[in-house]
Amino acid sequence: MKHRIVVLGAGYAGAFSAGYLARQLHSDDFEITVVNAEPDFVERVRLHQLAAGQDLRSRPLAKVFAGTGIRLRVARVTSVDPEHRTVTVVDGEGIDRLEYDTLLYALGSTAADHGVPGVDEHAFHVATRPNALRLRARLDELGEDGKVLVVGGNLTAIEAATEIAESRPGLRVSLATSGNVGGWLGTKARRHLLRAFDRFGITVHEHTTIERVEEAAAFAADGTAFASDATVWAAGFVVHPIAAASGLEVVPNGQIAVDRQMRSVSHPDVYVAGDSVFVIGDNGFPYPMSCASAGPTSKQAIASIVGDRTGRKIAPTSLTYFGNHISLGRKDGIFQLVDGDARSKPGALRGRTAARVKSAILDIAAWSVSHPTLGKASHKYRLATTREHSPHVVAG
Repeated sequence: MKHRIVVLGAGYAGAFSAGYLARQLHSDDFEITVVNAEPDFVERVRLHQLAAGQDLRSRPLAKVFAGTGIRLRVARVTSVDPEHRTVTVVDGEGIDRLEYDTLLYALGSTAADHGVPGVDEHAFHVATRPNALRLRARLDELGEDGKVLVVGGNLTAIEAATEIAESRPGLRVSLATSGNVGGWLGTKARRHLLRAFDRFGITVHEHTTIERVEEAAAFAADGTAFASDATVWAAGFVVHPIAAASGLEVVPNGQIAVDRQMRSVSHPDVYVAGDSVFVIGDNGFPYPMSCASAGPTSKQAIASIVGDRTGRKIAPTSLTYFGNHISLGRKDGIFQLVDGDARSKPGALRGRTAARVKSAILDIAAWSVSHPTLGKASHKYRLATTREHSPHVVAG
């Protein structure tokens, strides 16, 4: 009987991991199944562009995985039972239960409402493709006359506000944040950001905490009402509650606690990659939720699965975070480098060059996911007759 590997999620972390595992492991010994709620690979970091009215390239997962031997199951994951090694999924044909020997959990994250009343009912977000399309439809309804309020002051909020303002110049776009917009940026980068906001005509309300959202307005803690025809909630991310409900050990924010090899500390047959994982980076700080984190955590999870299942040494993957890359519409951007303590460096790449660099990086990432085995060494390792988890990452 083949060793069953089930990968939950086919975003940047899940799709990349599944493809690489298919290249590394012998099909006579291993069976790889990918479960994803949508039939396409979604470039999540471009969803603010989709919401603003731009069309993204279609990347069907069936085509992505063609010829790899990977089984694709388009279904929604509803629960995980790590004690019995099963995953419950729902699709158009009903409820099904998948059994696994090894699980790679890469379900990612979604928008965090922070318990603010009215967010679920009245706000929009760009953390998933259906929600980005929902916002796009609303902006289409508004046409060239309407008010858009973006709530948040970090990467997603900045990109959503500037993209909407550039793509739909007739709309009046404002942004409300509980702190300073882009407050973590270096002096030069933040100055560039504020100039971009001025150029787009975006009104910024700093130190403004939104405590309630209604259909046509959002209300701050001091009672100030902000009229809004579309409130875009971009105030952070949260992982899906499936992890905590499953009995896997999680940290307070719901991320799954893992060892340095991306194994669940409570269930070592469960590996985690992407936003769902809680791991300490090489700088001693928790690794952030971001597209940039998907690659290193995926590579380490892949190396650990291959090592644990084939008896090979586990190669270490660097968990270094280099900085933040922010698009400010299609022709402007910022690349803010950080130091070893995750503090912004004084300098930053800005302007059209930064925008081009970010676009190139995203294109390369999407291409790599869409060609999961191209250019990668084919080893076809066999399943080991005995299996012992290595307590340490060692060079292979």
